[in-house]
Amino acid sequence: MKRILVLLAEGFEETEAVTAIDVLRRGGVEVVLCSLGGKLVEGSRHIVIQADTDINSSGLKDFDGIYLPGGTKGATTLRDDERVQELIRYYHDSGKKVAAICAGPIALERTGILKGETVTSNPDFRSHIKDADYSEDPVVVSGNIITSRAAGTTLPMGLEILRQLGLTEKAEQVSKDMLFDFLMTNKEKIKA
Repeated sequence: MKRILVLLAEGFEETEAVTAIDVLRRGGVEVVLCSLGGKLVEGSRHIVIQADTDINSSGLKDFDGIYLPGGTKGATTLRDDERVQELIRYYHDSGKKVAAICAGPIALERTGILKGETVTSNPDFRSHIKDADYSEDPVVVSGNIITSRAAGTTLPMGLEILRQLGLTEKAEQVSKDMLFDFLMTNKEKIKA
């Protein structure tokens, strides 16, 4: 079974965390939520999530990848925490998956792993991405780095993480089960 570690800091963007967790779990991935402090972590919209473990626990390097949701406060905290920076570098240097969405790529930028890569982020954080080629695609895969733009692109981001973990059939099934494939086929009929 594939395993993903999700890092949650106070002020994380709830949609970007919960939607990705849901998609990955539907795809058969074991998802472990890791806080930087206590068990309860409050998101940017004051929704509280219970973490499974914390950043000081052992075994945090034993996953197939790491995922960083955005949210300005949460992403800034992840960027500025040396323990998180060490984990990101470890996952990248080990060839494991490193995924970040919205403001989350600022934490990747700090590590230096974006040099020579192509990434995206929330448009408000484009100026923070200095070491990479910038794309405005909804989801971007560059080497073992997966980035996405904002809350509205979390579902396709989760599906791409499944594909990048080698779970393409699971990604297709989850897309069908969640009617995402239907939405994409009929987007001209659907008004926001």
